[in-house]
Amino acid sequence: MDGEIDYTGLRERLAALRGQHRDLDGQVRAAQENGLIDQLKLVRLKRQKLQLKDEITFIEDQLNPDIIA
Repeated sequence: MDGEIDYTGLRERLAALRGQHRDLDGQVRAAQENGLIDQLKLVRLKRQKLQLKDEITFIEDQLNPDIIA
């Protein structure tokens, strides 16, 4: 198993991260629409959303590597 990629585990993690990202997106959108959130908290939510997106992209790259031939 050394050096092998656990594709099932990656797909499960990817699905979970996408769900979290979607939830954060909804929170950010709602906060911006109703204006009842302070800017610091909004920035933190956006930063967390970006971190999730980075991790999503990393996993997607592992599942679908660019092969230059």
